[in-house]
Amino acid sequence: MSDTSSDVGTTIPPTAKHTVVVPNSINMVSLLGPGDEHLGLIEQAFEADIHVRGNRITLDGQPAEIALAERLLDELVAIIRTGQGVTPETVERVLAMLRAETTERPADVLSLNILSNRGRSIRPKTLNQKRYVDSIDKHTITFGIGPAGTGKTYLAMAKAVQALQSKNVNRIILSRPAVEAGERLGFLPGTLTEKIDPYLRPLYDALHDMVDPESIPKLLAAGTIEVAPLAFLRGRSLNDSFIVLDEAQNTTPEQMKMFLTRLGFGSKIVVTGDVTQVDLPSGTHSGLRVVEGILDDVEDISFCRLTSHDVVRHRLVGKIVAAYDEFDAAQQTRQQTREQRGPRPTGR
Repeated sequence: MSDTSSDVGTTIPPTAKHTVVVPNSINMVSLLGPGDEHLGLIEQAFEADIHVRGNRITLDGQPAEIALAERLLDELVAIIRTGQGVTPETVERVLAMLRAETTERPADVLSLNILSNRGRSIRPKTLNQKRYVDSIDKHTITFGIGPAGTGKTYLAMAKAVQALQSKNVNRIILSRPAVEAGERLGFLPGTLTEKIDPYLRPLYDALHDMVDPESIPKLLAAGTIEVAPLAFLRGRSLNDSFIVLDEAQNTTPEQMKMFLTRLGFGSKIVVTGDVTQVDLPSGTHSGLRVVEGILDDVEDISFCRLTSHDVVRHRLVGKIVAAYDEFDAAQQTRQQTREQRGPRPTGR
């Protein structure tokens, strides 16, 4: 057999050069970042040489990389035109969406304004967050399931305040299971409010970001906004309300059924939780873990899953969540392998 290896040459990928002219109305520091910080991220992300002179950016590299880099710059320009600032996180999120080849424009995702208060706006920051927000608009009941820091509760509360301000509902009800105290709240010191306050404090904190703080006591006193433990909703029918159940992984199946059947006319429900962080006693099933298998085919109910890629806290948080997910998956694989092998034979 003859050796034909010498006939096979090394294919050198073609290169292309393209110049992007940034509109004069766009501040180049806003686009490229202080000290060219954003430009540095772009250079690291693409196999291309990037040169900037004035408002002209020249891209030199493989055609596919050049095309993607040009799209990234277009999206960043579109975001700046909405009045938003561009941060390193913005650059990374836009790039992640472009590489995922999503149908939605990153600029549309990151420019969706849910709520504005005291000069700051609440917007989705990832594609899954945008889809979660859209699902809340489209469905009567939405489940937001994902790890801490993915914005599932914060965005749900922002949608609740938005619905109240637009008069789509008459009141907001925010609830959590007080799982650490079980049903023994009476044994804790203090008044009832003092007993349950630690479990509801995260909801109050988020509320202060969305509503003028001086108006919150009046809204609470009038019942327009109610923050209550899950057990307090038993036996009620909640009409014309936007109801958010947080930390739903700590409900039992019976509590989940009780909560969902509180739904009244003109109301909307959002249930949030993280099925990897169940604090229920050993042997107790999580209502959030079993509910999807029960309600998955029911019309007007949506299940939205967020992942470590949707974590919008410090960038290390996303990496920590991803590392734990990988560890848990490896542990589960090892456990399944041991079960398949069966018990080890004992010696005589």
